Amino acid sequence: MQTKIQKMSLLADMIAFAIVDGKLHDKEFKLLSMIADELKISTKDFKELFHQELHSDVIKSDFERIQQFYRLALLMHSDGILHERELVKIHEIGLTMGLNPFAIKRILKAMEQSPTRTISPTFLLHVFQEQLN
Repeated sequence: MQTKIQKMSLLADMIAFAIVDGKLHDKEFKLLSMIADELKISTKDFKELFHQELHSDVIKSDFERIQQFYRLALLMHSDGILHERELVKIHEIGLTMGLNPFAIKRILKAMEQSPTRTISPTFLLHVFQEQLN
């Protein structure tokens, strides 16, 4: 189970990623807000994250790293505009998390080809597990 500080750190990382292209789009803000609700972060705490700098926590669980990577990928696609900076940054983040670069590319390509820009959780986990073998 994640602590409130860990959840706030995950959300802060997502906020930092959302503005890597220089602006926060309405759709990105709505998605971040939905994730904050899902993580049970209050509206007040969520809004404060935009005005403070939190240091990233190391995510220990493989599943949680994959889950956070997918959240970031969804956020990247949420505004309907794929910026080069976002693409470079998500690769950097994935590698820093210790995720397999081939799995990262495969997931991002599958999301790009999907009309909804989403993929099934089964496919997501399968791609990363496939690379572990």
